[in-house]
Amino acid sequence: MSEQKSPAGQYTEDQIQVLEGLEAVRKRPGMYIGSTGPRGLHHLVYEVVDNSIDEAMAGRCNLIEVILHKDNSVTVTDDGQGIPVGVHTKMGIPTLEVVMTVLHSGGKFNNDAYKFSGGLHGVGVSVVNALSEWLEATVHINGHVYRQEYKRGITQCPLTQVGDTKRTGLTVHFKPDADIFDEVEFDYDTLRSRFREMAFLNRGVCIEFTDERQDKHDRFHYDGGIVSFVEYLNKNREALHSPPIYIQQETDAASIEVALQYNDGYVENIHSFANNINTHEGGSHLSGFRSALTRVINDYARKNNILKDTEPNLSGEDVREGLCAIISVKLSEPQFEGQTKTKLGNSEMRGLTDTAVREGLSAYLEEHPGEARRMVEKSVKAFQAREAARKARELIQRKNVLDGGGLPGKLADCSEKDPRLCEIFIVEGDSAGGSAKQGRDRQYQAILPLRGKILNVEKARMDRILANAEIRAMITAFGTGFGEDFDLDRLRYDKIICMTDADVDGSHIRILLLTFFYRYMRPLIEQGHVYIAQPPLYMVKKGRAEHYAYSDAQLERVLDEIGREGIEVQRYKGLGEMDADQLADTTMDKDKRTLLQVAMEDAVMADETFSLLMGDKVEPRRAFIEENATMVQNLDV
Repeated sequence: MSEQKSPAGQYTEDQIQVLEGLEAVRKRPGMYIGSTGPRGLHHLVYEVVDNSIDEAMAGRCNLIEVILHKDNSVTVTDDGQGIPVGVHTKMGIPTLEVVMTVLHSGGKFNNDAYKFSGGLHGVGVSVVNALSEWLEATVHINGHVYRQEYKRGITQCPLTQVGDTKRTGLTVHFKPDADIFDEVEFDYDTLRSRFREMAFLNRGVCIEFTDERQDKHDRFHYDGGIVSFVEYLNKNREALHSPPIYIQQETDAASIEVALQYNDGYVENIHSFANNINTHEGGSHLSGFRSALTRVINDYARKNNILKDTEPNLSGEDVREGLCAIISVKLSEPQFEGQTKTKLGNSEMRGLTDTAVREGLSAYLEEHPGEARRMVEKSVKAFQAREAARKARELIQRKNVLDGGGLPGKLADCSEKDPRLCEIFIVEGDSAGGSAKQGRDRQYQAILPLRGKILNVEKARMDRILANAEIRAMITAFGTGFGEDFDLDRLRYDKIICMTDADVDGSHIRILLLTFFYRYMRPLIEQGHVYIAQPPLYMVKKGRAEHYAYSDAQLERVLDEIGREGIEVQRYKGLGEMDADQLADTTMDKDKRTLLQVAMEDAVMADETFSLLMGDKVEPRRAFIEENATMVQNLDV
């Protein structure tokens, strides 16, 4: 009797798989760490360090040491209480082994051991174990040292007592699995930024960070906590008052910390955290802060006749101009919206944060009349500029019923109406714009040429920004609106591609564009709509064949392949040197081009970089250039 098989594609009982232990993590790692790219790789370190930070929040840990070894393994050591090693009553194995090998196990599900913690689901360190080639856990507890080893999440030996000790704490040494991750090379600067942030948010905790690969070492320890954080963020700006205003309030269920300081700039820079987790999308704590700030500033302005009875109230946008602030709340039962934990949903935090900020800020303004007047007068000037900007914005956003939107005249739009299929190239100059218009695919590619450099928005108020013709053309072409009126759902193109020359001027224009997107259209970057085109640097001609090289190293490889006799090498200084076919073939054709997607891994780091490079202070910028001068490639001299 022949075996009967199910038809192809048929859904049967045999196709139901049950993944046991940590198999599910290795099968679908992206569900647990976001991706298997660099972000997911670094997330492994964050998970282990976050557990140590939870110990610090519980008052049991003062020192955390992180070491990057030469083999790209990582050691994280803390002086906390250590994970219990006794046999778990339900599982029948040591508790350490339970924590390391069983999903949804941990001490964060009730509030007995941890009043506040970032870990909620009990998946953190077990996921790290599952996605590591090997992991060693060493616990100092009860006067003894215990060790256990794992490979790809599977226990390799029983928990063993290996010595005696006078201290307590946990050491986790692991090596990410190269079979899981696209690359296993850690970036020192990415980790350093995260650890610095953690030290700011947890006053008094010391984080030692060592990179044995590059012989680098950093020590982060801030007794000022988030006050030091604000001072750090404002270091490249001129503060209107010093020190930053600090507000703290505690209840049975929550702790609220706020630090804020105004500077002479025009951009708001506010970061919110819940249990040390960066809530990029804000939430109830940020809403409470904003409403309290607006109300207190308006009340003070009215009371002291800085605002007349006939004048309207200052808006939230006005009172936040030039404000740098950190809102850090800690609560026992945080409710985040979505899996990414980027938005706090606890409704009670709005009222608690509102009350804390209203009481604390009102008291400060009464006690510091000079600083209060400077803060309020800055907000009044912002209101006046906003009124001028409103008129400019109305000109931009006014729709013409007959032409369906009044797009800028120099825009060469595409014929496709589905935004998901469309892309727009922001091109430097009419010459390159002409070549791009001829070489594009008119079906889905639009071209917007810019004349010269756009305004540096880091140094300008909104009325000046909206008076800039090139910026107005971009806002109109994108269709999203601007600033607080920004609506991503109205975006007319899925990809916004910056296509500038491969020289110093081109780089400067690209930075100006990115500064504008980051400050006033940030969701474009956050949602992955902004790209940078990669035009070739060289064209090598041998006979009738043309070869393109995008770097000096690639040029050498091309020359090695085709030979160095009878060749012509052309170095492109600008896109205008290419004809339409060459530009299309190398930089615009979907099948042949290379695009760099602009991502924002760390908002704090991004803000610091933009303030440094595009702000008013010269000395920090010079120091940055000198520090990074050795990394420059393809410099025109």
